[in-house]
Amino acid sequence: MTRIALLADHNVASGVFQPKHLEQLRELGTLVVNTDVTRPSKDRVIELLQGADIAITSWGCPSIDESILKHTPDLKLVMHAAGSVKIIVTPELVERGIRVSSANDPLGVGVAETALGLTIAAVKRMWPLSYNTRNGGWEEGKNQIREMYELKIGVVGAGRAGRHYMRLLQQFDVELLLYDPIISFQEAASLGAMKVELDELLQQSDVISIHAPSIPETDNMFDARAFSLMKDDAVIINTARGSVINESELAVELQKGRFTACIDVTEQEPPDLNHPFRKLDNVILIPHIAGAVNNGKHRLGKYSVEEIRRYLNQQPMLGEVNLKSLHVIA
Repeated sequence: MTRIALLADHNVASGVFQPKHLEQLRELGTLVVNTDVTRPSKDRVIELLQGADIAITSWGCPSIDESILKHTPDLKLVMHAAGSVKIIVTPELVERGIRVSSANDPLGVGVAETALGLTIAAVKRMWPLSYNTRNGGWEEGKNQIREMYELKIGVVGAGRAGRHYMRLLQQFDVELLLYDPIISFQEAASLGAMKVELDELLQQSDVISIHAPSIPETDNMFDARAFSLMKDDAVIINTARGSVINESELAVELQKGRFTACIDVTEQEPPDLNHPFRKLDNVILIPHIAGAVNNGKHRLGKYSVEEIRRYLNQQPMLGEVNLKSLHVIA
């Protein structure tokens, strides 16, 4: 019978897997659950993986390297009930042909929904208008409101979150511009977007939503030059990674008051108490909530169960990671 080991500690696992998900896993095989409340050490992982065919990892799990793999000859699949698998995957795991799947799909749903919420709230100027109204105003600033109509929305990165964001935007009468060097013009069109170069996207977009992975090629890709190309009164949204934005150069540009930034992720989290993002009126700063939070984490548990079921039924896994392309994914 298939043996499944849930490696994440109890505090993490209980936030992702509801009791019904654990019961569903038990219907698929023998389930071993980590009941510890501290992050699992490599020795603890080895203990849990004895005889296991499938490992379920999540936040806080160590990389599965040779020191673990030499004790786990039966391991065939790692189901990562979180986002990026880069911390988990090692060359030794790849060499052994162990398959890896990620819950990036359901994680991307929350990111995309947050990006859409920020898009609507920013173009409607809800935050400054709310502040003004609470302080006795009413009409001031209403002439600066824009609707989700005939705007150009620029999307940077067509990964799971970027694609879902574009799907959600199909409900609005807006034009989508996409910058992603990996996908073709035809694939962009199938997503309802026009593939453009980054400079064109920056110059034309009323809203720019960043969904690029954190890789060396995207480090500080949004810098002073990029900001200088943006339209006055544009909105830039970052729900991806703090590393893609040069924060000091963005702060300088924001001090001019030309556009608005909605920031969910920063290079250092939390940002310093004196960070300019905390003080500028045209910055909407939220505490890294775009991904799976609270009940949203249950999506990852449900997806992980479904993905393991697909694997056991010899069906294609929807979240399987192409380990040869690990460098260019989030």
